[in-house]
Amino acid sequence: MCRVIAVSNQKGGVGKTTTAVNLAAAFGAAEKKTLLVDTDPQGNSSSGVGIDRRKLKTSVYDVLIRDANIGAAIQSTEFNHLDLLPSSLDLAGAEIELAEKPHRESVLKRALVQVKDRYDYILIDCPPSLGFITTNALNAADSVLIPIQCEFYALEGLSQLMNSVRRVKRQYNSALEVEGVLLTMYDGRLNLTQQVVDEVKKYFKNKVFGTVIPRTVRLSEAPSFGQPIQYFDRNCKGTEAYNALAAEILQSHEK
Repeated sequence: MCRVIAVSNQKGGVGKTTTAVNLAAAFGAAEKKTLLVDTDPQGNSSSGVGIDRRKLKTSVYDVLIRDANIGAAIQSTEFNHLDLLPSSLDLAGAEIELAEKPHRESVLKRALVQVKDRYDYILIDCPPSLGFITTNALNAADSVLIPIQCEFYALEGLSQLMNSVRRVKRQYNSALEVEGVLLTMYDGRLNLTQQVVDEVKKYFKNKVFGTVIPRTVRLSEAPSFGQPIQYFDRNCKGTEAYNALAAEILQSHEK
């Protein structure tokens, strides 16, 4: 049975796209058929798996706004068991166009229903905002994964995100739950890091993943080569971390 996970935090620079790309690749490496859905107008998830957005004929924009066939928009990647529903530059104006559509909050959900039987996991990389596109992602999802960077002001803005999650749960998707909170850019040598960890655990309690994502140059370099970290450098700490995160999630679902 397919599980849909939205990766969301309206704050930029928290490792959201890095997590969406590398967790999707880790699921694929674990032989789980995975679809990565790029709903961020910046399109970094698309380029992060080697897809050139300039050459696309159909994208998630066409699926959301023009009711295009989602199957025609999905691209295969060169990575094990990993497909992509790519973003496009047109998505930047989609918030306004979505506002005019009937049942605007469930367009993505209706589209994904058509392909869910092909996949074990669908990961949605959300834009860094709480507009109609993120509402669509949360409405389509079984759960939301929240990356939080281990830096000052880490919890800033999270109350708005949790309010959005509760609103979508109340109005559209009663089954929506928090998959977990992921600590990113972790550096155990810094006192600040432990302070942030303690603060996040106090706020989210048992919803914080045991796996943390270290601050590493290799994670920053991989996207410019159009490769998830597992294929860019299979022996680095970033690869170990995202493989461990995938294993932690898979184990929790098996239970």
